Amino acid sequence: MVARPASRGAGGMSFAPDAARGLRLIFVRGLSLQARLGVYPHEKAAPQRVVVGVELAVEDDAAPAGIGADDLRRVVDYERVVKAARATAASGHTLLVETLAERIAEAALSDSRVLRARVTVEKPDAFPDAASVGVMIERTRR
Repeated sequence: MVARPASRGAGGMSFAPDAARGLRLIFVRGLSLQARLGVYPHEKAAPQRVVVGVELAVEDDAAPAGIGADDLRRVVDYERVVKAARATAASGHTLLVETLAERIAEAALSDSRVLRARVTVEKPDAFPDAASVGVMIERTRR
């Protein structure tokens, strides 16, 4: 099963749910965290605000036409995704936004139902004349 990207406008691409392939989309948008992140001395001195987004292409056992059991155990719990992102951001100093994003994706992929993960990490306070800078990465289950 493979997630297909679908257009999301100028902001980038988004995974699409796909009933025929048995996929649903789980997402976390705009998660604001404090992280020790960056290569410059002022970034190493104190945590800074980062905004994290996570999109996961996940196996949907009720697709294409059914309704699954109303039971949390059958789905990927987005609270666990949020907690993993928080823990990853709080785990110590990271030099690169790319590395932080990759670690968050790796944590999401530890659930065997997650087939693909797309993670954005943004630094909204990096430049006064830019709304945000950052990275978007994508990882797949091996």
